[in-house]
Amino acid sequence: MRIAVAVRALCALYFLIVVTFGANVAQAAPYAAMVVDARTGEVLHSRNADARLHPASLTKMMTLYIVFDAVERGVISLDKEITISRHAASEPPSKLGLRAGQKIALRYLIRAAAVKSANDAATALGEAVAGSEAEFAKMMNHTAKAIGMKNSTFKNAHGLTESGHLSTARDMTLLGRRLFYDFPQYYNLFSRQSTHAGIRNVPNTNRKFLSAYKGADGIKTGFTNAAGFNLVASAERGNKRVIATVFGGRTTAWRNARVAELLDMGFKRSKERVAVRKPPKVDLGVQAKRIRVANSGAVTTSPRPKLRTAPTTTTTTLVAEAQLEAIEAAVKAANREAQANGVVKASSGKLTSIAAAAQAEQPLRVVSRVSTAGNHYWGVQVGAFSSRHQAEKALLQTALRELQSLDGSERRIDYATVNGYKKYRARFVGLNQAEANLACARLRARNQTCLPIAPGS
Repeated sequence: MRIAVAVRALCALYFLIVVTFGANVAQAAPYAAMVVDARTGEVLHSRNADARLHPASLTKMMTLYIVFDAVERGVISLDKEITISRHAASEPPSKLGLRAGQKIALRYLIRAAAVKSANDAATALGEAVAGSEAEFAKMMNHTAKAIGMKNSTFKNAHGLTESGHLSTARDMTLLGRRLFYDFPQYYNLFSRQSTHAGIRNVPNTNRKFLSAYKGADGIKTGFTNAAGFNLVASAERGNKRVIATVFGGRTTAWRNARVAELLDMGFKRSKERVAVRKPPKVDLGVQAKRIRVANSGAVTTSPRPKLRTAPTTTTTTLVAEAQLEAIEAAVKAANREAQANGVVKASSGKLTSIAAAAQAEQPLRVVSRVSTAGNHYWGVQVGAFSSRHQAEKALLQTALRELQSLDGSERRIDYATVNGYKKYRARFVGLNQAEANLACARLRARNQTCLPIAPGS
């Protein structure tokens, strides 16, 4: 009798534990889903799509979006050697295994974050672009608003659970679509089964799904106890592309099976032929002013450049826009150099000789000129940008950093189609081939993007 009572008591206790644990799991990782036709953004299915949930490592999609943007703006180079901070090295798994003080190229951090979902790499990326993870989180939130993610709040670069760090299935689906259309040159990262991340080869956390589902080519997995098993997946079949997102999966296998079902549904419901409507381009110029690359010579604040009082007669002089905060400290640094050396050589759109101004303690005046050089010259291109302001900033910063090899060149900004998008190309022209190659070699040594331009290009 006593045994029977004891058994019933144990069964009741077991049932209570199971029910309590199951309730906690359900509360911690609720389910949400979204399916869209990637070509148009049309919603094909949604469930709890606007519920604010823990995104886990889906967060790294935003981290990578911002880093890709910084690379495209010429703010940071893929080859830049990043020094790993103690904070980044101490992040918990999943991680690449970086050590504090270690140097590693930015491209390898990108691979580790995209493929391995390495938390230490994600934190290092945020610090490299913004100076600190806290500043990077601000950039993440500004970017989210700019591209239409209405219900996301980011607190870190990796997605480990933190109070208030939340997103939605709708927002993450939108971000996945943005990655595909805004940065097609980098999108192939997400389809790699494995990749070399500088110190070792790393496998893709999404490799099972990529192998199992026909046409799958990305994008990102995520898991924490609070989030459950998350996935944003994209696949292409024929002329159709579908993106499906799941939050709160029970296991990796369950999540992958559910996403496969959703993609199948998407391919079935989407129209056979539609006009592709890419998401509208967003000018993230507000972000460029916040970006600070550690130890790169990029800068933060300074006074508005003033118009030169004695205009030239051969070219039109333009004043740099005041809101380009990143020019400030570069001007100050050049002033200090001028005062130390007595003179800064300049010609054709560069810093003017300021020996007398330095003696009179007058600030250096940064100007830009309209180029009169023709296509029969060699030149160098230091970036292609979505606005003239960004192109002007790149030219000014480059002139301030590299006075020697670009001496005698003239600045030019032209409007051209680059990878299917209209861009403002920032160039120095009027060089010969040897001078162009030398200028690019020196700029690349400073981790700045540079491309020699042949006559007529």
